[in-house]
Amino acid sequence: MERVKDRLANAASFHRTTGLPYCTITYAQSIDGSIAAGAGCALAISGMESLKMTHSLRANHDAILVGIETVLADDPLLTVRLVSGEHPQPVVLDTNLRFPEDARILSNPKRPWLMTGNNICQNRRANLEQSGARVYPLRKNDSGQVDLSHLLRTLGELGIRSLMIEGGARVIAGFLEHRLGNQLIVTTSPMLVGGLRPVGMKSSDSSYPLLSQTVYEQWGADMVMASDLEWASYVQ
Repeated sequence: MERVKDRLANAASFHRTTGLPYCTITYAQSIDGSIAAGAGCALAISGMESLKMTHSLRANHDAILVGIETVLADDPLLTVRLVSGEHPQPVVLDTNLRFPEDARILSNPKRPWLMTGNNICQNRRANLEQSGARVYPLRKNDSGQVDLSHLLRTLGELGIRSLMIEGGARVIAGFLEHRLGNQLIVTTSPMLVGGLRPVGMKSSDSSYPLLSQTVYEQWGADMVMASDLEWASYVQ
């Protein structure tokens, strides 16, 4: 998708200007808007053609982020395998440091970064770092979750210019609810699931972004939509 690559060409200047990574929120859904059959249930949605597109997106981002629920349910590697390109830095949002010491992501060529709360067990942290992870304690918000603005600021300070946010549903909803993100890429596959949906924001005019510069691409049987996110009052 050339338009997506063109947008990412601005990531470096966005990072220089704001100190933050340019954020792409992306996920695959069924035609009825489900990304999984239920909480904690893995489900293959994308076809091979759109999967290759997703791996191309990974290769064009500095880092890729998922939540701990995705790690526990899917045990992903978060590498680039279906196309040629560099692996992005894997990042896991894990407030309570539940990351398993035998997770496949530990075999990723790049050590996973665990973004966790600031009151974690230090023995647990030491064990995970001994296993190959790097643990970054961050402040929490009023809901007791990792503060996403602090997370993005930290990633920016670590040199991450572009971040691909790949799931799961709670993570995607969290970034949208806090008005964090620069573009949205959604792959829709022709299947009915009747399961878990990623967007569950509060119903208020300021909660939802406008979608602009929208383009559509057909990848096999799947339809991919890419849009810029525009917020009424963008606050970091």
